[in-house]
Amino acid sequence: MFYYQNWFLASESVNYYAAEHSVASPLQHFWSLSIQGQIFILWPLIFALAAVLARLGRLRIRPLLILLFGTVFAVSLVFSIITTANNQAFAYFDTRTRLWEFALGSLLALVLPYLKFSRPTRIVLGWLGIAAMLSCGIVLQVDQQFPGYMALWPTLAAACVIVAGATDSNVGADRFLSWKPLVKLGDSSYALYLFHWPLLVTYLVVSGRAQAGPVAGLGIILASIAAAWLATRFIDAPLRRNKLMEQKRGRALAVVLVCATLVGVPLAGWQLQGHLQNQALLAQAAKNNPGAASLSPDFVDRADPGAPVLPTKTALPDDWPNFDGGNCKTDGKELLNLCNNGVEDGRKSIVDMGSSHAHVLNTPLLEMAKKNDWSITSLTKGYCPLGEDTSTGITDSCAEFNKATMAKVLTMKPDLVVTTITRTNVLWGVPEELDNSWVDAVQTLNSAGIEVVAVRDTPRIPQNVPECLAESPGDDVGCGAKKVDVFNDASPTEAVAASLPDTKFLDFTDYLCDDKNCPAIIGNVIVYKDDNHITRTYMESLTPVFQREFKAATGWNVK
Repeated sequence: MFYYQNWFLASESVNYYAAEHSVASPLQHFWSLSIQGQIFILWPLIFALAAVLARLGRLRIRPLLILLFGTVFAVSLVFSIITTANNQAFAYFDTRTRLWEFALGSLLALVLPYLKFSRPTRIVLGWLGIAAMLSCGIVLQVDQQFPGYMALWPTLAAACVIVAGATDSNVGADRFLSWKPLVKLGDSSYALYLFHWPLLVTYLVVSGRAQAGPVAGLGIILASIAAAWLATRFIDAPLRRNKLMEQKRGRALAVVLVCATLVGVPLAGWQLQGHLQNQALLAQAAKNNPGAASLSPDFVDRADPGAPVLPTKTALPDDWPNFDGGNCKTDGKELLNLCNNGVEDGRKSIVDMGSSHAHVLNTPLLEMAKKNDWSITSLTKGYCPLGEDTSTGITDSCAEFNKATMAKVLTMKPDLVVTTITRTNVLWGVPEELDNSWVDAVQTLNSAGIEVVAVRDTPRIPQNVPECLAESPGDDVGCGAKKVDVFNDASPTEAVAASLPDTKFLDFTDYLCDDKNCPAIIGNVIVYKDDNHITRTYMESLTPVFQREFKAATGWNVK
């Protein structure tokens, strides 16, 4: 509605902590319309700037505009090439990487009157442009290579067709392009763009297929064309060509406001309903969604029959530790989460460090810190457990991050470091591991007088848990993992505990798995937000247990 969807998709595309979606949004294609909307605001400002400069400097307007749009073209293209090479998923939706494409069109409009090509040359340019357009999607991997310099292919192809213009030749491309059915199709092209994607996504959802075959694809195309023609004929054209609106700007503004209201009110109502539903469910969570509390020997089940599970589907993507009152610096590409709870001189200082599994531990730590006036600093990077030995499977980037983090923590000298110990690797068919490099890192901390609380790793599940539960509701076991595939009979920490006297080991396996299985739902709470990260909701239910074990291990006075 507010034309920023491209930026939303850009952030989601590189966010390691965002939920995975098996099916795209039926309105996901609006990202390009968002960029267009932003251009429709920026371009008039450039023209206004040119008008001011032309008047002040007594300059000719056309050369000045060529200079301005040429600058936009050059800067944006260079930025697009660099960003696409380094972070293509983000660059694809970035407005800045697309400015040059629009600037190319503006430059073409400005220089077109001066381009004098012969008819044979324009005939060749016309057909070359059409051939390049049609072959673009077949030859190029658009989702992997765009925008960057590869986007010159379709944009220059369009430029060739425009430069070719009307050749009035029987063999010119314009003879084909001026064919009446194609002209009619062009009249509805905007609406065709709006309708084709929702129809395709809806078909894939209803049919349960990954892609549309030739017959279904043809049906979707025909249905899209029909819907586009109807929308253009009876909605778009009457609104745009309404003489009553043209007479007074107030009437045009009123129509815009009515259209925005027709979208905004239902959307806001839906979001409000979802929020109120979440609040209502949370209010009953202690009774209906006990989570880890349901595993207590004295637990009495008082849940309402048919009570829904938590977190809800809408809340699940953001069900990570909440540093409310603190601040976080995140980097989706580098998988970084550098956070603190905003307490600078707490009674105790704790550093949470390691991989994203260590990041999950912040939920109970933050709750305890709030009650006890502790300072929490979290320095985590996805796939990066402690250690600097790349032979253990960590990347060079992880080794460098761990080295820098270790140096920082040794300088900070916190009262305690909390991290994970082992690595569960069910996805790769290897047993739970404890790397010697991890032991070396913890010994470094202990030697510096820093105590460590190390938590045994949580399960990795063979499939995405929320997606599995969506396909097989209630299949708590089938959407989880077998315990024998995740954990060793004995924790690997037993072999190293004696060599680390200033390190205390915590193991919450019994609150994640029974004798045979590690279920996807415990106490009516979804345990995993993907295939390996524990939800904040479940960690909140585990917090009393975590606090009890933490207090026993550290001897701290914990409220």
